[in-house]
Amino acid sequence: MMLPEESYLQFTPDLKICRILNGMWQVSGGHGRINPKNAIESMFQYVDAGFTTWDLADHYGPAEDLIGEFRRQLIATRGEEAVNNIQAFTKWVPRPGKMTKKIVEENIDISLSRMDVKSLDLMQFHWWEYRDSNYLDALKYMAELQTEGKIKHLALTNFDTEHLQIITEAGIKIVSNQVQFSLVDRRPQVNMVKFCHEHDIKLFTYGSVCGGLLSEKYLGQPEARGFDLNTTSLKKYKNMIDAWGGWGLFQTLLSTLKQIADKHQVSIANVAVNYILNQPAVGGVIVGARLGIAEHLEDNARVFGFSLDAEDVEKIDAVSQQSRDLYQLIGDCGDEYRR
Repeated sequence: MMLPEESYLQFTPDLKICRILNGMWQVSGGHGRINPKNAIESMFQYVDAGFTTWDLADHYGPAEDLIGEFRRQLIATRGEEAVNNIQAFTKWVPRPGKMTKKIVEENIDISLSRMDVKSLDLMQFHWWEYRDSNYLDALKYMAELQTEGKIKHLALTNFDTEHLQIITEAGIKIVSNQVQFSLVDRRPQVNMVKFCHEHDIKLFTYGSVCGGLLSEKYLGQPEARGFDLNTTSLKKYKNMIDAWGGWGLFQTLLSTLKQIADKHQVSIANVAVNYILNQPAVGGVIVGARLGIAEHLEDNARVFGFSLDAEDVEKIDAVSQQSRDLYQLIGDCGDEYRR
C-alpha cells in the first residue's frame, strides 16, 4: 500500500509530513494495555504504509521512549537514511510558574534523550493558565534553544486565537497550533482558521473522528453510556456530542455521513477526516494509533482517494446548523482546558 502524493505536505522547508498523523495519546493509558514489543512492530507497519508522522508528548506515558526505541531499530535494520523519513512531534506541558532557561532546557533535554534525537522536529507547547504570563518567557527560551539547534520548529497546543496573536506579535515564530476540530466541534472556524491562514500557521487537528464515535459502529445504535465508553477518548467525545446537540442529532449526522460514504465507497470516518483536511489552514489530522491493539491503516489510506463535492458539503453543513453553538457554550479552541 502506497499513499498518493497528495497525502503529504511540505510543512516546513525541512519537514515533509503525512497529512494523517499517528496520534500517540492512545499509549498513555486509558485506551488498553500497550505491549512495547507489539507497539514497535506496529510502528514499522505504519511507516511502511506511508504514515510517517507521529504526534506525541512528554506526558503520553512511554510515547517518547517508544519513538527512541523505534528509531534505534529502524537505523539498525534499515540504515541511517531510513530514520530521516519519519517525523516525531512532541509536546511540553509544564506546570505554570516562573520559567528560567535552565528549567526549559532541562525539560527539552529530557525529550531529546528519550526520543534519541539531537534536535526535536517540532516542540508543541501547552500552557494551562493564561493569567500567568510566564508562557512568553518559556517560549522565548525555547526560541533561543531553537537558534542553538535543539529544536527545529516551535508550535503550540490548545492555545486560543487571542493568545496565539500575543505570541505572534511578540516576534516568536510559531508554525502550528494543535486544536480540537471535527464535524461536531467546529470552533476553529470562528476565529482560529482565519488568523492561522493569514499568518501561515498550520492547524493540526485532533478529535476529528470523535474517538471512534464517528463510525459505522455507532450508526443506528442506542445512546452509548457507561461501559460502552471503554476508552478515555470515547468518554471525552461523548461529552462533546452531548453539549453539541445530543445523541439524536448525532444519529442524523451519522446517517448523512453514511450516505456520502456509500456514494464514494469509503467509511464514515474517511468522510469526517476528509472534510476537516479540506478546511483552510489545516495541515493534518491526528488519528489515534492504538499500537498493537487496533489498526486502521487501510481505512485511513482511503481518506486521500476521493473528494467531497459541493452537494456532500451542503448536506453535512445542514446537519451542523441544527446543533448548539459550542463557541458560545465553551469558548475558543482550548478553553475547555482552562475553565
